[in-house]
Amino acid sequence: MYPYTLTQLTRANPFCTPFMVLHEVAEPGHDAPVEPHLKRRFAAASIDDAEVSCEYGSNKYYALCGFGGILSCGLTHTAVVPLDLVKCRIQVDPDKYKSIFNGFSVTLREDGFRGLGRGWAPTFIGYSMQGLCKFGFYELFKSFYSDMLGEENTYLWRTSLYLMSSASAEFFADIALAPMEACKVRIQTQPGYASTLRECVPKMHAEEGIKAFYKGVYPLWLRQIPYTMMKFACFERTVETLYKYVVPKPRSECTKAEQLVVTFVAGYIAGVFCAVVSHPADSVVSVLNKDSGSTAIQVVKRLGPKGVWKGLFARIIMIGTLTALQWFIYDSVKVYFRLPRPPPPEMPESLKQKLGLASH
Repeated sequence: MYPYTLTQLTRANPFCTPFMVLHEVAEPGHDAPVEPHLKRRFAAASIDDAEVSCEYGSNKYYALCGFGGILSCGLTHTAVVPLDLVKCRIQVDPDKYKSIFNGFSVTLREDGFRGLGRGWAPTFIGYSMQGLCKFGFYELFKSFYSDMLGEENTYLWRTSLYLMSSASAEFFADIALAPMEACKVRIQTQPGYASTLRECVPKMHAEEGIKAFYKGVYPLWLRQIPYTMMKFACFERTVETLYKYVVPKPRSECTKAEQLVVTFVAGYIAGVFCAVVSHPADSVVSVLNKDSGSTAIQVVKRLGPKGVWKGLFARIIMIGTLTALQWFIYDSVKVYFRLPRPPPPEMPESLKQKLGLASH
């Protein structure tokens, strides 16, 4: 039988020695049993277990990945609240906020510097919870789907694997995000409605009940699932491409700092694509949470083909920077906690033999 799934994706931790602990694998047609405890060890393979703090796929691994997601999403989204505020106002009131620079000027004139921070609390809480689910569940689903596919199909269908895993993770992440996203947009785009999260939550609940916090979940899925699918699949493939064609040496020979630079660059490239793919749905979410009596279909008809693209330039700047920083922080957390970090995927030897590519 073939080595256990994810073997090839995780066989060379870059911070360990280049030598591997190899387990004997039976020839095709001989189904030698593989002990359960060896499967996971081989998936995170390295000769020196002291170099990593936990096993790949362990509960500790997923928990720390979730923690990395909290930091990467919560901190970055909170840091760009001023830009997000102006972007939302351009989307819901383009006559008053005509551009990103005009939007900042009008906001500063009317609300002062303090006004640029409106909505920071729901942003931090909401996107921290989203990051926990997004990154933690992505790692979980990637391992789960990879086990289903098998080693060879994991390599052949790796882009589909990234897309499926990220879409599954984002489905749950948006449920966690929706209440705080609704509060954030109300605070930022409805003058006089509420200035703090403590004031906004009871007011929304008194007016519309619990549905006020979740009526935007469907547009969120429309916005965030394509965004996250692009974010993860584009990032994974960009990292693979950079190490293959741009970086002059294998990842195992790069320093931690060099690897994090590659992570940042790949994250920014992925962020630009993410912004374009998800922007129309983002416009709908902003208007929908501002106008309590509207539906998503009504908002789309009102905005029209041109209206849904308002604020795109601001969002490209915001999402590009945000995505790059998120991947940088997330990868830094993995480095700090010494988590297994699989290298870019390589074709399994068994598949090379089938295709006649194996070296003799």
